[in-house]
Amino acid sequence: QLQLVESGGGLVQPGGSLRLSCAVSGFTPGYDDIGWFRQVPGKEREGVSCVTGRSGTTIYAESVKGRFTVSRDNARNMVYLQMNSLKPEDTGVYFCAVDRHPWGSCVMTMRDYDYWGQGTQVTVSA
Repeated sequence: QLQLVESGGGLVQPGGSLRLSCAVSGFTPGYDDIGWFRQVPGKEREGVSCVTGRSGTTIYAESVKGRFTVSRDNARNMVYLQMNSLKPEDTGVYFCAVDRHPWGSCVMTMRDYDYWGQGTQVTVSA
């Protein structure tokens, strides 16, 4: 059974860093795509980044490009999101998700993802 568990969220000051972790069990390393999304109350969940299973290609939302880095450790079944130079607008609940029917490069569209974690809260505030 496929399960995802996020961790690493917390409260950080603007300009600070956090590393989110996503422990994934039951997926196929080197095949399934992994995505990171975030959501704030009253807004739709938005894609932040994704990593393609077969090629390792990474994609980022424009709002986080140059500040966030996604990586995966297939041997440990872990996916990470390193977040630097955090801004208050990065605040939200962050989710990792698995696309078990990937095609081409990963995408950051919610409907393409089949399994989701429970989320971890990130708050950027002075």
